Amino acid sequence: MTKFLTLLRVEQWVKNLFVFLPLFFSGNFLNTELFLKSCVAFVVFSFASSTIYIINDYADAESDRQHPDKKNRPIASGAISKKTALGIATLLIGLIISVLLFLTAGLQQNIGKFAIVILAYLGMNLAYTFRLKHVAIIDVCLISIGFVLRVMAGGYSTEIPISQWAILLTFVLALVLALGKRRGELINAQISGKTRRSLDGYNVQFADIALSISVTLAIISYLMFTVQPEVQNRFGNKIFYTFIFVVFAFLRYLQQTLVHNRTESPTKIIYKDRYIQATLILWVVSYFLLIYYKTF
Repeated sequence: MTKFLTLLRVEQWVKNLFVFLPLFFSGNFLNTELFLKSCVAFVVFSFASSTIYIINDYADAESDRQHPDKKNRPIASGAISKKTALGIATLLIGLIISVLLFLTAGLQQNIGKFAIVILAYLGMNLAYTFRLKHVAIIDVCLISIGFVLRVMAGGYSTEIPISQWAILLTFVLALVLALGKRRGELINAQISGKTRRSLDGYNVQFADIALSISVTLAIISYLMFTVQPEVQNRFGNKIFYTFIFVVFAFLRYLQQTLVHNRTESPTKIIYKDRYIQATLILWVVSYFLLIYYKTF
């Protein structure tokens, strides 16, 4: 069972929690109907991302065997055959289509847009897997667009409008994580050799500058979001002070990246770094109190 969960990269499903952002920020998180719709979007996106991970591992099996960590992946190690892996990917695609058809039968509005987002995510990531992940800058931008598509999926599934600031903030936040990962790979490449062609278009100095620019944009985007008249009218002007958690989280991430070189896998930071975990919890709790209880 463990090898199949590893093949599906279940631990990476945490990224798909972005589909809940429109629901959370709209103040409708306690709405059971909308929450269930967001859960469906989360499941569909998780199946889609797992499908891409399987196809990626299938395509990279030979090169993964030469990598110190990736050699332990189920397909590369031989724990799961390529035929079985493709069968699982086909099953996941079938489940995605079934859910979309079910939603269509229920005449849910915006289901067409939701389906387009899922198809766009699959198509974009297939292009990423077989070609574009080897093209510097485009690779990290596509990763960031993937997160934007998650937020859009959450918005379309619940029929909740998404602000331009939310889209911009999501993009630059994902860009920070992607650049941090590339920087970590560059550091490891100095020891074990490069593991992806796109690294030829990066060096540590460029990654540091691009990361700093992205963090600055992310913080400014968040600040601009909190001072928007409609946001302050809905949640109160105290929403502005949540920037403290955001700034601390980014500084902690930069510390892990630039000082300790621990960001080759951003997901591991979320699971392991207690400071970032505590900051995220405090940020969520403060937002929850402001949005749903008008207090802080």
